Amino acid sequence: MSTSQKEQLEALSEIRNLMERSTRFISLSGLSGVFAGIYALIGAGVANWHLNEHVNTVGFRSWRSAEQVSLYGFLIADAALVFTLTLLTAIYFTQKKAKKEGLSIFDKSALRVAAHLFFPVAVGGAFCIALLEYGLYGLIAPSMLVFYGLGLVNASKYTFESARYLGVAEVALGLISAFVVGYGLFFWSIGFGIFHIVYGVYMYLEYER
Repeated sequence: MSTSQKEQLEALSEIRNLMERSTRFISLSGLSGVFAGIYALIGAGVANWHLNEHVNTVGFRSWRSAEQVSLYGFLIADAALVFTLTLLTAIYFTQKKAKKEGLSIFDKSALRVAAHLFFPVAVGGAFCIALLEYGLYGLIAPSMLVFYGLGLVNASKYTFESARYLGVAEVALGLISAFVVGYGLFFWSIGFGIFHIVYGVYMYLEYER
């Protein structure tokens, strides 16, 4: 291959990289996925402990009873803390990676990812509230996995393509969980915990090491 041909290929490669950076959000750090998984496992452990301590005395009557409101208030607070830590950690590591690569984490591609991820997740959240209203507690965790997976698939076109495979795995796990009612927290721990850790390690080794 001649020198001019090599230069042309390098130029084309550079143009492709620039186009990818302008249309895809590629600053997301794999370490944020690892920590998200760790937080999820810790949160699931705390939730499991609390359920074991209270479910026998509270039972599953109406979620509007004082005992049930207290129980679900604790679980919601636990989930909110996990989400907050995950978000802050993701911003920290992503900003660190973006600064290293000379990119911004608040560009148009990042907003596209957020919007396409948020819509299915928001719909899923509303659906879970409906399940709670009608006492279908066993389907809440499966629904969270399914809608989160759909959000990842929907957002993958604006970020790493591998996010699509994580999304498909989350959806599949959620559907399996829907047919094994009573083990929602276990499947939730796998989907939001172990899957995130495995995917985060892959992302770090593939793109950041």
